[in-house]
This record gives sequence, C-alpha cells and structure tokens, in this order.
Amino acid sequence: MTVKEAGRMGGNAVKQKYGHEFYSQIGKKGGEAVSEERGSEFYSKIGKKGGETVKERHGAEFYAEIGKKGGEAVKRKHGPEYYSTIGKKGGRAAKKPK
Repeated sequence: MTVKEAGRMGGNAVKQKYGHEFYSQIGKKGGEAVSEERGSEFYSKIGKKGGETVKERHGAEFYAEIGKKGGEAVKRKHGPEYYSTIGKKGGRAAKKPK
C-alpha cells in the first residue's frame, strides 16, 4: 500500500465517522489560524501565484473561456435581467478607496 492510498483510506474513514461538515469546520479553523499567523496578504500572494501557474498551463484565453461559461451559468440560473439589476446596484454602491 502506498502512502497516498493509506492517506486516502484514513481520510475516508474520518469522513465516514464525522461527516463532510467536520472537514468544513477544520478547514475554516485552519484558514483562520494561517490568517492570524501570516496575515491576509499571504492569501493574496498565493492566489496570484496560483493564477500565474494556471495562466502558464492553460494560457490567458482560459480565463476568458471560464468567465464566459460562468456568465452563461449565472444567466441560466437568474435570467438575463439579473445583470441589469446588479449593474444598477454597482452604480449606486459607495466607492471603496484603493
């Protein structure tokens, strides 16, 4: 048995015993601990690093494709008037300083 297989078996056993919500709770606790220890800039930094990796692997066009798919999914779920509604809300929102 490989280490990977053993880890998967252990993870599945924990999931069966405690349920999906358990992982959500420990993930949230872990995220809060990392945020306290390293600051919110840490998440910004690793997000940018991940984005660059995705861009290198899939190309910049990938973001256009997934954005279009996401927009189409939102339109199917909420209807085409949804964009008009949120656009008006955005126009009225207080501007945040940069």
